[in-house]
Amino acid sequence: MRIILTIFLFFYTVFGAKLHFSIHELKGEKESNTLLLIGGIHGNEPGSYFAPAILIMHYKIKKGNLIVVPNLNFDSIIANKRGIYGDMNRKFHKISKNDPDYKIVNEIKSLILREDVDFILNLHDGHGFYRKEWQNSIFNPRAWGQSCVIDQKTINTKKFYNLDEIAKKIIKNLNKELIKNHHTFNIKNTETKFKDEEMRLSLTYFAITNNKAAMAIETSKNLEKTYQKIYYQLKAIEEFMRIMDIEFTRDFDLNIENIKTIYKKYYTAVLNDLTPLNLDNIKKVVRFVPMKNKNNFIKAKHPLVALKKRKNYYDLMVGNKKISTLYPDIFPHKKCLNEIKLIADNKELNITIPGYFSAKDSFLI
Repeated sequence: MRIILTIFLFFYTVFGAKLHFSIHELKGEKESNTLLLIGGIHGNEPGSYFAPAILIMHYKIKKGNLIVVPNLNFDSIIANKRGIYGDMNRKFHKISKNDPDYKIVNEIKSLILREDVDFILNLHDGHGFYRKEWQNSIFNPRAWGQSCVIDQKTINTKKFYNLDEIAKKIIKNLNKELIKNHHTFNIKNTETKFKDEEMRLSLTYFAITNNKAAMAIETSKNLEKTYQKIYYQLKAIEEFMRIMDIEFTRDFDLNIENIKTIYKKYYTAVLNDLTPLNLDNIKKVVRFVPMKNKNNFIKAKHPLVALKKRKNYYDLMVGNKKISTLYPDIFPHKKCLNEIKLIADNKELNITIPGYFSAKDSFLI
């Protein structure tokens, strides 16, 4: 298995969004179909972006290809807002060049239309629990949660054209392992072309009108915990991969307790290519952090890590979660050494910069 380049792009323009999405391509050694996963089109739907982030870090593809965009609307994710520049999922029919989302929308369109992409799965958290018949304000036909959303039953394409049949297979298997009985998944067919004018502006409708198989998975915003949404999203993604003959492994057993633990792990990051940070052990407030006057950046194992600039400090974010506040100590940055020699607890060490070392009794640099 080969993991192709992870791309972090940051754009600072007058009209453009500040944070750009990342693309992660996981390719198996054996050829098969290609699934494009898109999470985070709405910034207040954490199940939709933490699930693909966990997949990137913990899954390996043995057969077929997986292209993952975990953080499409990154500015809105770290703000925990649906869309700080408006609803991004209503900008796929037409978008102004002056719209801050213009570059992002057009780039994800190009990725959707890439020749090797066979299926697009758009991840969401939706209100309530979708039911065909009205039960109450939470369980009803107008709800979106716990549903597999299709725009129509079939499309004009050679592969994966029968969206309704695929959705039936997905929900049948999802409903075998529910956390609670009322978490049942159902198919929501919006019949977009004839009945839903707003959905004609959406990402999935753009895809199917360009002969690309696409649908959405919506976990419920009414689920008690985010890790429950992540669990269902990952279960759904795995069902799609099986249908598409994409073989995979993961380094954990997929159960609710493991997801609860993994959801809270943030791993490590490096600030400005110089300062390493242990995000699992970082204090809530860190002062005198070596930083530049502007254009500070962070690289991390976790694809949802970002810096959020405030007046005289930075919030260190993982998705919509603030894990620390950094107060900068500003001075010019320059990497002068690639490694240093030191003595820690009477042992000589060569430490690559940036890097870590630990000492119980003493150290000498």
